[in-house]
Amino acid sequence: MKLMYLKQLTVIACFSLLIGKNATAQQKPLNLWYDKPAKIWEETLPLGNGKLGMTPDGGITREQIVLNDITLWSGGKQDANNYEAYKSLPKIRQLILEGKNDEAQALVNRDFVCKGPGSGGAIWGKYQTLGNLQLDYTYPGEKDVKPAFYKRTLSLDKAVATTEFTLNGVKYKRAYFCSFNNDINVIRLTADQPGKLNCNISISRPEKATLASEGKDLLMFGQLDNGTDGKGMKYQSRVSTSIKGGSVITTDNIIQIKNATEILIYVAAETNFKHADFEARVKNTLQQAKKTAYAVELAKHNANFAKLFNRLKINLGEGEAAKLPTDVRLEHFYKDYQNDVSLAALFFQFSRYLSISSTRVGLLPPNLQGLWANQINTPWNGDYHLDVNVQMNHFAIEQANLSELNLPLAELVRSLTIPGAKTAKAYYNANGWIAHVITNVWGCTEPGESASWGASNAGSGWLCSNLWDHFAFSQDLNYLKSIYPVLKGSAEFYKSALVKDPKTGWLVTSPSVSPENTFYLPNGKTASISMGPTIDNQIVRELFNHVITAAKLLKTDATFSASLEEKLKSIPPVGLISKDGRIQEWLEDYKETDPQHRHISHLYGVYPAGLITPVTTPALAEAAKKTLEVRGDDGPSWSIAYKQLFWARLLDGNRAFKLLREILKPTLRTDMNYGAGGGVYPNMLSAGPPFQIDGNFGAAAGIAEMLIQSHDGFIELLPAIPDAWKAFGEIKGLKARGNFTVDMSWRDGKITHYRIASPKPQKVKLKINGILNQITSTKL
Repeated sequence: MKLMYLKQLTVIACFSLLIGKNATAQQKPLNLWYDKPAKIWEETLPLGNGKLGMTPDGGITREQIVLNDITLWSGGKQDANNYEAYKSLPKIRQLILEGKNDEAQALVNRDFVCKGPGSGGAIWGKYQTLGNLQLDYTYPGEKDVKPAFYKRTLSLDKAVATTEFTLNGVKYKRAYFCSFNNDINVIRLTADQPGKLNCNISISRPEKATLASEGKDLLMFGQLDNGTDGKGMKYQSRVSTSIKGGSVITTDNIIQIKNATEILIYVAAETNFKHADFEARVKNTLQQAKKTAYAVELAKHNANFAKLFNRLKINLGEGEAAKLPTDVRLEHFYKDYQNDVSLAALFFQFSRYLSISSTRVGLLPPNLQGLWANQINTPWNGDYHLDVNVQMNHFAIEQANLSELNLPLAELVRSLTIPGAKTAKAYYNANGWIAHVITNVWGCTEPGESASWGASNAGSGWLCSNLWDHFAFSQDLNYLKSIYPVLKGSAEFYKSALVKDPKTGWLVTSPSVSPENTFYLPNGKTASISMGPTIDNQIVRELFNHVITAAKLLKTDATFSASLEEKLKSIPPVGLISKDGRIQEWLEDYKETDPQHRHISHLYGVYPAGLITPVTTPALAEAAKKTLEVRGDDGPSWSIAYKQLFWARLLDGNRAFKLLREILKPTLRTDMNYGAGGGVYPNMLSAGPPFQIDGNFGAAAGIAEMLIQSHDGFIELLPAIPDAWKAFGEIKGLKARGNFTVDMSWRDGKITHYRIASPKPQKVKLKINGILNQITSTKL
């Protein structure tokens, strides 16, 4: 009976390929839209091409467009290693063994942190806004500027924003995009009656900016503070226009346009982060863009963006609420999600859009704000946090069929290996390389300035997990050969830095922390410093196994692999279950000071590692559920997203969907939040608060894990589908480990059609509708 069922399903799958393609090809345009201008930056529409970004607010008489360049950082290179730190290591470790973690922490704070002010200093630097483009519009003869119609739209599948309104019978339209053709921001203003456009254009920046004009162009340039001699990164931005009808003059650093019918505004920007000739590049880019007809520029932009975006299509159906403005949809969704089944699909595609828009091969990975910052002093410096945040920025990339967008992170990690080797010697007298809890474009690998969070050993190992994922999904042996020294160097660090716990004989990290939690000691005092926190044990186990596998695939380092296999025998178990049935966060069963702490680091083995699963470790999976119950469902958005991922991996689709609903709760809070109260802003950017893009990316990864999983030795379709999505769905272009591309359709929670494709047909284990079998993939 089982065999007959599988044969029937296979026939249905093959027969339905054309139907599935036609259905997904009919996906409706993916738009965010609003019926009024943005009042705050968190309502603006994010545009980007992986380097340049802009966020227009759609103002009627005054429009503010925040500009960004992903390479614009203050600060500079520094060596903040304490090269005497390793001398205190034996005493720190001894105090931990004696249960005097509080005394060990005081010693860490004295001798085992970075030198200087650390991430709070000017040398550390910040990711910063490039500046602000201001457009002041006048409407001669109009006393009361109130449009009869108004609409702002962001088209996710075209990467174009528009503003449309009607005023006194004149239809005005603005279009904005960060071109994927020429590296240029383009804004087009039109009116359906001649001579109706009157606009003053200016550019500014809160600090470190000189304004000038050259011919009819505006220039803004400057040099940021590096924290030492003030001679940090240089930048230049240039604004130019082209008009139909009317006149244009440039005076007092303002472009004045009168009585035009069409206005094209071009904004180019560059820094000397990678290019010493950045000023010439800005000018050449602008000249090239102005030579290209607008229709051609837009068409090439659309086509280049579509090469990435159109790889995946998802359809979960549509409810009546889909007709409402996006901000209104968000207000209704939490209580009335049954009437808006397509919002989750839109949010997933919005995340893919943000990934494509905020990074590109050859540049930088998205930071805490992707590339969209509206401040000089960005929250948490807008840098790279290594205890979940930058990793979460990349969680969804592989499954979302954007594999190459993992490569900028790989290059950032590669750049940390040389400074990381110095840090490994300075603090642990260890081989290999280490990065702790935060980094920037200047290569910081030292511990943070406070033991409570800065002493985490997990950063470099966790980054290597992301690097491995790209290979697991792509099966690119050339890539694996390229990153193997990075993986090996990280394994070398842990191999030489692990110490034996005399109680158990296990090899553990010491000192370290479980990000960023604190526990009670038997004497009533509190500490964060410990040895062998659970996340470290899980990361070491995962990393050693990855390096062993890589060495075998590359036919290299047999002796080193054997040494790691021997070490693995003494690595602590994947998880220990505490007296109350939860997974212990530390080697000792300490009581945490904050049971609802935003970090749930000891469930790393559930996600991303896949070391704890309902199939292979059912007891630990149940303990993980109890851990999550105590942690609760609220927190900053990235924390809610992480819980969504955990519940998806634990195969509870309804609980994962509940977390997605929590993420999609609207908020306008912009305070620096460490506790409950996450959500999204009206423009669907994730609120920590404040804006942190990791919540967008983490939630998208959670959606993907609800639809497909491939970490447990087989591909499973709809492993954690919630009741809300069971009625109907179709998706084309999901990715699974092993370089498989997956299309599927379902009704009433059951797969009706599927296709598993790969570059070469190969056997793969597939679980559908509860049945596990081996199939042969079709040729992609």
